[in-house]
Amino acid sequence: MTTNTISTANATAATTSTSAAGSAEAITAAGTARTRLDFAKAAPKAFRALIGFDAAAREGLDPALVELIQIRASHLNHCAYCLHMHTNDARRAGESEDRLHMVAVWREARHFFTPKEQAALALTEAVTLVADAGVPDAAYEEAAAHFDETELARVLALIFAINTWNRLALATAKVAGTDERRR
Repeated sequence: MTTNTISTANATAATTSTSAAGSAEAITAAGTARTRLDFAKAAPKAFRALIGFDAAAREGLDPALVELIQIRASHLNHCAYCLHMHTNDARRAGESEDRLHMVAVWREARHFFTPKEQAALALTEAVTLVADAGVPDAAYEEAAAHFDETELARVLALIFAINTWNRLALATAKVAGTDERRR
């Protein structure tokens, strides 16, 4: 290896290290600069009720499916805070990078997802974008074919919950990378 190659490699490593440190600093600064209310502190009873609703919704559902639903709704709602949180949760639960990258384009990459997951993703899109066309019978019926009534009710409740969390994060300007559950 030449001296020039070593210098280039060292510079690249230093830039990568600086970028990671700079990113952490930027996240901290953005979180500190946030000026909107802390909903959990301002409305603790409502916040606890939402946590309880969310927990009840996910009860008995496959954790991987839970994260896929939350990731897809967060894509559709443009919620960077929740998208960052749920992709990290999915990774910790063992989800593959390939599947995480394909969630946003799952219709073009169906082979990454089971028919049950596809039905849940389609229902997530329909419920999240309900103002566009309601919830089409086809999306509902496909989900009903893959989930029993109790599971379907929990999937719907989970979709309702993540849409509420997305709106809460967006309305209060939560900063991606500042997972407040870790406090």
